[in-house]
Amino acid sequence: MIRGLYNWTMSLADSRYALWALAFVAFVESSVFPIPPDVLMIPMIIARPSRAFLIAFVATASSVLGGLMGYYIGYGLFETVGRPVLEFYGKSGYFEEFAIRYNELGAWAVLVAGVTPFPFKVITIASGATQLSLPIFILSAVIARALRFFIVAALLWKFGAPIRDFIERRLGLMFILFCVLLVGGFYTVKYL
Repeated sequence: MIRGLYNWTMSLADSRYALWALAFVAFVESSVFPIPPDVLMIPMIIARPSRAFLIAFVATASSVLGGLMGYYIGYGLFETVGRPVLEFYGKSGYFEEFAIRYNELGAWAVLVAGVTPFPFKVITIASGATQLSLPIFILSAVIARALRFFIVAALLWKFGAPIRDFIERRLGLMFILFCVLLVGGFYTVKYL
């Protein structure tokens, strides 16, 4: 099933509706879809490097809007679906504790998930469920998604097809290392 979705997504890159397809994929990936927009974005940029930053902008804007849909899913459906399940298992008190801890670090969670291969939809839904401040969520999502998509676009624009393998195989790891170092640096400054 995942392979079929991947192949379908790749075929969209050749379409004259590629930007619209990218906008759709980036939107739904931030709330429910399992395939990241990078798999559509990369071939689009390799095919038309002059549009790299327009493509990154479309991916960023659509992903943030999709993130708002994910936030709404967590915010609007938690009471009708999530809370009854927690109450059935006697865990509703744990959620309040989790929500407090999540909201203390929520901006960091959105930033880290937004630039790493971690499924962004999990964080968008969790942000709504815990009622993370909407302005903080939006700002963090814009920064994270822009950072991720514009770095990919810049690398492809500058280096073209040879950088594709690096992006597809190792860029997620590099973003994870960057986030670990960034959070570690702030932790060190704050507590040492």
